[in-house]
Amino acid sequence: MSKPHKKIYLAAGFNTVSMGTGRCEFNPKKARPGIEHYFNEAVQGTLKQIGGAKNVDECVVGNFMAARFNKQAHLGGLFPMVDPVLQFKPAIRVEGACASGGLALVTSIKNVLAGTADVSLTVGIEVQNTVKAIYGADILAGAGWFQKRKNGHAYFFPGQFSDRAGTYYEKYGMDYARKGMGRWFRNAIENARLCPTAQEYENKVEDLEALYNKMKPNGAAFVDHLNVLDCSKVSDGASCVVICSEEGLKRCGIPKSEAVEIISWAHKVRNLTEDPVDPTELITIKKAALSALEDAGITIHDLATIETHDCFSIAGVLATEALGFAEKGKGAQFVAEGHTARDGMIPMNTTGGLIGWGHPTGGTGVHMAVTVWEQLTGKAGASQIAVSPEKPFALSINMGGDDVTVVAAVYKRASV
Repeated sequence: MSKPHKKIYLAAGFNTVSMGTGRCEFNPKKARPGIEHYFNEAVQGTLKQIGGAKNVDECVVGNFMAARFNKQAHLGGLFPMVDPVLQFKPAIRVEGACASGGLALVTSIKNVLAGTADVSLTVGIEVQNTVKAIYGADILAGAGWFQKRKNGHAYFFPGQFSDRAGTYYEKYGMDYARKGMGRWFRNAIENARLCPTAQEYENKVEDLEALYNKMKPNGAAFVDHLNVLDCSKVSDGASCVVICSEEGLKRCGIPKSEAVEIISWAHKVRNLTEDPVDPTELITIKKAALSALEDAGITIHDLATIETHDCFSIAGVLATEALGFAEKGKGAQFVAEGHTARDGMIPMNTTGGLIGWGHPTGGTGVHMAVTVWEQLTGKAGASQIAVSPEKPFALSINMGGDDVTVVAAVYKRASV
């Protein structure tokens, strides 16, 4: 069952800066904050909105690879570090590659539905600028089947999605496809410029699509069918939010006008050891998103906005087809025509997504939820879009690995 039997709410979101290349504060040659810093900042940012740690019943953290990036496992034990009032409260870490944040949300939802918590504190975090890019690629390859890693590209996941892009080029044309992918990149950076915590917030390039078109894919330097602008960021950051029952909202002193109702969710997993049957389809995203929409009793045309997992620009294009906004092979055209821009038919990734805001892998699913919360409650600042009363819903899609683990959730403005 992925439709709650009682009302579940999302509230009190907080994002740290997504730190990495692109931010003026980032210098790879200088010492940088560790995972404890980001954990503390994100949790404190949420606790201040809910009346303090005394109102928390349980804690969940989503994280992918701190044990390798930071030599730090057992992250549940960091909650009492932030506030001694959290000492001896239940805490757990969950992992599902880049969908770890989404799984943290699902775990907190189940905590509240099970009645063991009215307020479940939910964190997503990753600090990964601790190693050189080529070594980071090897660590991130753990999101795939590592047996395949032995014969895969040095940059394993860019290689996986390069293969998807190459197949799309063969079927529908390279220039056609890259026109859509270039527009996806442009949208990502333009949206990130409106969000102060985004990694590309300070990007000043005037003609983004011209920059994109100059950088042709070069397999000798990177991967065959993508350039670096097609890729999500290597990021350090954390996001935090609470999942509450109605009683939990009251305890925290949060009015429903500042909360978002979680209407439904879906969690789907495909066989990690098998390649996609059709590289031009994101079948797990399709199944998860459509399942969540069906359980919510709505269609894609009821959505005000979508946060989708654009680890690579081709994933954004393919998501439009998986969701049914575009027919198979027409996703690049749909994006190129501006339909996913913030003023388009269906605004996607309004703070920049993984390409523009950043991709602290285990934190991304929680960041998506925070962005949805901000948009539906009017707290998004300069990145705010218009949310029509006729379209009060939003969708988030958090993907782990190459379309292997997917968590999708449908949200709605809470009824006051």
